[in-house]
Amino acid sequence: MTRSKARGYHHGDLREALVTAGRKLVEEKGIRGFTLRECARRAEVSHAAPAHHFASMDDLLAELVRRGFAELTAAMTTESERAAAEEPAARLVGLGVGYMAFAAANPTLFQLMFSREANHIEPKEGDEGAESIRRLLAAILDDVIGDAADEVRQQAADLAWATMHGFITLVLEGEIGRRDSSKVLKARGLATLAAMAETVARLARP
Repeated sequence: MTRSKARGYHHGDLREALVTAGRKLVEEKGIRGFTLRECARRAEVSHAAPAHHFASMDDLLAELVRRGFAELTAAMTTESERAAAEEPAARLVGLGVGYMAFAAANPTLFQLMFSREANHIEPKEGDEGAESIRRLLAAILDDVIGDAADEVRQQAADLAWATMHGFITLVLEGEIGRRDSSKVLKARGLATLAAMAETVARLARP
Protein backbone atom coordinates (compact mmCIF):
# COMPACT_ATOMS: atom_id res chain seq x y z
CA MET A 1 0.00 0.00 0.00
CA THR A 2 1.34 3.41 -0.92
CA ARG A 3 1.89 6.16 1.61
CA SER A 4 -1.01 8.27 0.27
CA LYS A 5 -3.44 5.37 0.43
CA ALA A 6 -2.34 4.49 3.94
CA ARG A 7 -3.03 8.03 5.07
CA GLY A 8 -6.43 7.77 3.46
CA TYR A 9 -7.42 5.43 6.26
CA HIS A 10 -5.13 6.45 9.12
CA HIS A 11 -5.20 10.22 9.01
CA GLY A 12 -5.18 11.69 12.50
CA ASP A 13 -8.30 13.82 11.95
CA LEU A 14 -9.43 13.27 8.40
CA ARG A 15 -12.78 15.04 8.73
CA GLU A 16 -11.20 18.29 9.97
CA ALA A 17 -8.40 18.05 7.42
CA LEU A 18 -10.97 17.81 4.63
CA VAL A 19 -13.01 20.70 6.02
CA THR A 20 -9.89 22.86 6.25
CA ALA A 21 -8.83 21.94 2.72
CA GLY A 22 -12.35 22.52 1.43
CA ARG A 23 -12.58 25.92 3.08
CA LYS A 24 -9.35 27.07 1.43
CA LEU A 25 -10.30 25.57 -1.92
CA VAL A 26 -13.72 27.19 -2.09
CA GLU A 27 -12.19 30.60 -1.36
CA GLU A 28 -9.46 30.11 -3.96
CA LYS A 29 -11.40 28.44 -6.78
CA GLY A 30 -15.07 29.02 -6.05
CA ILE A 31 -17.78 26.40 -6.42
CA ARG A 32 -16.92 25.58 -10.03
CA GLY A 33 -13.39 24.64 -9.04
CA PHE A 34 -14.43 22.64 -6.00
CA THR A 35 -13.99 18.85 -6.04
CA LEU A 36 -13.63 16.18 -3.39
CA ARG A 37 -10.62 14.82 -5.23
CA GLU A 38 -8.78 18.15 -4.91
CA CYS A 39 -9.75 18.39 -1.22
CA ALA A 40 -8.31 14.91 -0.70
CA ARG A 41 -5.11 15.84 -2.51
CA ARG A 42 -4.66 18.92 -0.33
CA ALA A 43 -5.35 16.88 2.80
CA GLU A 44 -2.71 14.41 1.56
CA VAL A 45 -5.04 11.42 1.50
CA SER A 46 -6.27 9.13 -1.29
CA HIS A 47 -9.12 10.31 -3.47
CA ALA A 48 -11.35 7.61 -1.96
CA ALA A 49 -10.68 8.60 1.64
CA PRO A 50 -13.27 11.45 1.90
CA ALA A 51 -16.07 8.91 1.49
CA HIS A 52 -15.49 7.88 5.11
CA HIS A 53 -16.91 11.24 6.20
CA PHE A 54 -18.53 12.90 3.20
CA ALA A 55 -20.51 10.83 0.72
CA SER A 56 -20.40 13.55 -1.93
CA MET A 57 -19.06 16.98 -2.74
CA ASP A 58 -22.42 18.44 -1.68
CA ASP A 59 -22.04 16.90 1.77
CA LEU A 60 -18.72 18.67 2.31
CA LEU A 61 -20.12 21.94 0.96
CA ALA A 62 -23.05 21.54 3.36
CA GLU A 63 -20.64 21.25 6.27
CA LEU A 64 -18.84 24.39 5.15
CA VAL A 65 -22.15 26.25 4.99
CA ARG A 66 -23.20 25.06 8.45
CA ARG A 67 -19.92 26.19 9.95
CA GLY A 68 -20.10 29.43 8.03
CA PHE A 69 -23.43 30.35 9.59
CA ALA A 70 -22.13 29.45 13.04
CA GLU A 71 -19.11 31.70 12.51
CA LEU A 72 -21.23 34.50 11.06
CA THR A 73 -23.56 34.39 14.05
CA ALA A 74 -20.60 34.44 16.43
CA ALA A 75 -19.06 37.44 14.65
CA MET A 76 -22.33 39.35 14.81
CA THR A 77 -22.80 38.52 18.48
CA THR A 78 -19.26 39.58 19.37
CA GLU A 79 -19.56 42.96 17.67
CA SER A 80 -22.99 43.58 19.15
CA GLU A 81 -21.74 42.79 22.64
CA ARG A 82 -18.94 45.33 22.24
CA ALA A 83 -21.69 47.96 22.25
CA ALA A 84 -23.63 46.36 25.11
CA ALA A 85 -23.31 49.45 27.32
CA GLU A 86 -24.54 51.78 24.58
CA GLU A 87 -27.96 52.46 23.11
CA PRO A 88 -29.84 49.51 21.54
CA ALA A 89 -29.35 51.10 18.11
CA ALA A 90 -25.58 50.83 18.59
CA ARG A 91 -25.93 47.11 19.20
CA LEU A 92 -27.91 46.83 15.97
CA VAL A 93 -25.05 48.57 14.18
CA GLY A 94 -22.71 46.07 15.85
CA LEU A 95 -24.63 43.19 14.31
CA GLY A 96 -24.06 44.77 10.92
CA VAL A 97 -20.37 45.30 11.57
CA GLY A 98 -19.95 41.62 12.41
CA TYR A 99 -21.98 40.61 9.37
CA MET A 100 -19.89 42.69 6.98
CA ALA A 101 -16.58 41.74 8.58
CA PHE A 102 -17.30 38.03 8.20
CA ALA A 103 -18.36 38.49 4.58
CA ALA A 104 -15.28 40.54 3.73
CA ALA A 105 -12.98 37.92 5.27
CA ASN A 106 -14.78 34.94 3.65
CA PRO A 107 -16.30 36.30 0.43
CA THR A 108 -16.82 33.08 -1.51
CA LEU A 109 -18.07 31.11 1.48
CA PHE A 110 -20.44 33.98 2.28
CA GLN A 111 -21.84 33.93 -1.24
CA LEU A 112 -22.20 30.15 -1.06
CA MET A 113 -24.13 30.39 2.21
CA PHE A 114 -26.83 32.46 0.52
CA SER A 115 -26.78 30.70 -2.84
CA ARG A 116 -29.37 28.45 -4.45
CA GLU A 117 -27.09 25.51 -3.69
CA ALA A 118 -27.26 26.25 0.02
CA ASN A 119 -31.06 26.40 -0.09
CA HIS A 120 -31.11 22.70 -0.91
CA ILE A 121 -28.96 21.69 2.04
CA GLU A 122 -30.84 19.69 4.61
CA PRO A 123 -30.19 21.10 8.09
CA LYS A 124 -28.91 18.81 10.81
CA GLU A 125 -30.69 18.63 14.12
CA GLY A 126 -29.82 21.74 16.11
CA ASP A 127 -28.62 23.72 13.08
CA GLU A 128 -30.26 27.10 12.57
CA GLY A 129 -28.54 28.33 9.44
CA ALA A 130 -29.91 31.71 8.37
CA GLU A 131 -32.53 31.45 11.10
CA SER A 132 -29.79 32.33 13.59
CA ILE A 133 -29.55 35.77 11.97
CA ARG A 134 -33.30 36.31 12.28
CA ARG A 135 -33.05 35.35 15.95
CA LEU A 136 -30.28 37.87 16.62
CA LEU A 137 -32.16 40.62 14.82
CA ALA A 138 -35.36 39.86 16.70
CA ALA A 139 -33.58 40.06 20.05
CA ILE A 140 -32.02 43.45 19.26
CA LEU A 141 -35.25 44.82 17.81
CA ASP A 142 -37.00 44.02 21.08
CA ASP A 143 -34.87 46.78 22.60
CA VAL A 144 -34.79 49.14 19.62
CA ILE A 145 -38.51 49.32 18.82
CA GLY A 146 -40.07 47.69 21.88
CA ASP A 147 -43.72 46.69 21.56
CA ALA A 148 -44.17 47.82 17.99
CA ALA A 149 -46.82 46.12 15.88
CA ASP A 150 -45.87 42.89 14.15
CA GLU A 151 -45.97 44.61 10.77
CA VAL A 152 -43.52 47.26 11.95
CA ARG A 153 -41.21 44.66 13.47
CA GLN A 154 -41.15 42.78 10.17
CA GLN A 155 -40.37 45.97 8.26
CA ALA A 156 -37.55 46.73 10.70
CA ALA A 157 -36.06 43.24 10.42
CA ASP A 158 -36.29 43.33 6.62
CA LEU A 159 -34.66 46.76 6.45
CA ALA A 160 -31.86 45.83 8.82
CA TRP A 161 -30.93 42.58 7.10
CA ALA A 162 -31.32 43.98 3.59
CA THR A 163 -29.01 46.87 4.46
CA MET A 164 -26.31 44.64 5.93
CA HIS A 165 -26.46 42.09 3.14
CA GLY A 166 -26.99 44.50 0.28
CA PHE A 167 -24.12 46.82 1.15
CA ILE A 168 -21.48 44.13 1.63
CA THR A 169 -22.68 42.19 -1.41
CA LEU A 170 -22.24 45.28 -3.59
CA VAL A 171 -18.79 45.79 -2.06
CA LEU A 172 -17.80 42.21 -2.85
CA GLU A 173 -19.04 42.62 -6.42
CA GLY A 174 -17.05 45.81 -6.84
CA GLU A 175 -20.06 48.07 -7.26
CA ILE A 176 -19.36 50.02 -4.06
CA GLY A 177 -15.96 51.26 -2.92
CA ARG A 178 -13.93 49.98 -5.83
CA ARG A 179 -11.60 52.99 -5.65
CA ASP A 180 -11.87 53.60 -1.91
CA SER A 181 -9.19 52.85 0.65
CA SER A 182 -10.12 50.28 3.29
CA LYS A 183 -10.48 53.12 5.81
CA VAL A 184 -12.89 55.07 3.64
CA LEU A 185 -14.88 51.97 2.75
CA LYS A 186 -15.20 51.04 6.41
CA ALA A 187 -16.46 54.54 7.18
CA ARG A 188 -19.03 54.26 4.41
CA GLY A 189 -20.21 50.96 5.79
CA LEU A 190 -20.55 52.35 9.32
CA ALA A 191 -22.44 55.38 8.05
CA THR A 192 -24.84 53.14 6.15
CA LEU A 193 -25.43 50.96 9.21
CA ALA A 194 -25.96 54.02 11.42
CA ALA A 195 -28.54 55.41 8.97
CA MET A 196 -30.27 52.04 8.94
CA ALA A 197 -30.40 51.88 12.75
CA GLU A 198 -31.80 55.42 12.94
CA THR A 199 -34.48 54.58 10.39
CA VAL A 200 -35.40 51.40 12.25
CA ALA A 201 -35.78 53.35 15.49
CA ARG A 202 -38.10 55.83 13.75
CA LEU A 203 -40.41 53.06 12.55
CA ALA A 204 -41.82 52.61 16.05
CA ARG A 205 -42.55 56.30 16.57
CA PRO A 206 -46.14 57.53 16.10
